[in-house]
Amino acid sequence: MALMARGAEFLGSEYAILCGAMSWVSERTLVAAISNAGGFGVIACGAMSPELLDREIAATAALTTRPFGVNLITMHPQLTELIAVCADHRVSHVVLAGGIPPKGAVEAIKAFGAKVLVFAPTIALAKKLLRSGADALVIEGSEAGGHIGPVATSVLAQEFLPALAEDHIVFVAGGIGRGEMIASYLDMGAAGVQLGTRFACATESIAHPAFKAAFFRANARDAVASVQVDPRLPVIPVRALKNKGTEEFTAKQREVAALLDAGAIEMGEAQLQIEHFWAGALRRAVIDGDVESGSLMAGQSVGMVTREDPVATIIAELLDECEAALVRA
Repeated sequence: MALMARGAEFLGSEYAILCGAMSWVSERTLVAAISNAGGFGVIACGAMSPELLDREIAATAALTTRPFGVNLITMHPQLTELIAVCADHRVSHVVLAGGIPPKGAVEAIKAFGAKVLVFAPTIALAKKLLRSGADALVIEGSEAGGHIGPVATSVLAQEFLPALAEDHIVFVAGGIGRGEMIASYLDMGAAGVQLGTRFACATESIAHPAFKAAFFRANARDAVASVQVDPRLPVIPVRALKNKGTEEFTAKQREVAALLDAGAIEMGEAQLQIEHFWAGALRRAVIDGDVESGSLMAGQSVGMVTREDPVATIIAELLDECEAALVRA
């Protein structure tokens, strides 16, 4: 608890354990359950409209009196309106993901008193974002599920934590499935951690039983990163369980690249089409249970997800493992 104190104080939660924002999964039920269990739930806005986000925040607030955050994608065409929705609800923490925040975004969030968390793939960019007003940093390695960078969490931790953790709030994410790993990052100076895959199959997760069963069957090698088809189309790799949907994404990239070649769309629209593809494919898997063609976004820690447990049980188990590891050390 002493090692988590800074992170917990920053989040306003009992434990400095964030839930990664998983589209269709990190919704009101799971987010509220995580916050109620002492962690910090984060709504995944994803491709939501401002109206949908407005309803989701209100519904989450009806289920918990504890703090929770909202994850916004920086390339969303209505980012300004989404920030305004967060302001209306006095959301305490906003996570900006998916790229460098556009000019004015951080300032707009801080203007209504919220804390801003950002992702950064390099120390230079991290320092720039922190100087520009970001309150905390999340470093996420390639082992994570969903959109990923090219560097492993263990390497990022060795680069970032010695350089930044003393003066800044830094959370570590990617490939964390047990408390022993949490202990190691806390011992290196992290203020806390973020987990997604471990919570995806919680009892409170609304994910379809077939989606959860696919996780229970999988091992680390089944969670693979998507392949970029055309270097002119800068697609951020996505880690998911390999299935027919993986092949369909490759075909989608070819289709969007052809539209770019023909001048039918601009680069921004091309990237949005890719994002909408993932949103639709993920919905088919999570909500409809289509585990063949849907997107089964999962981190490499999926092999440690073997059963359905309540959120409170998952957090308690992680904390027990973490404390035992620190005592042994």
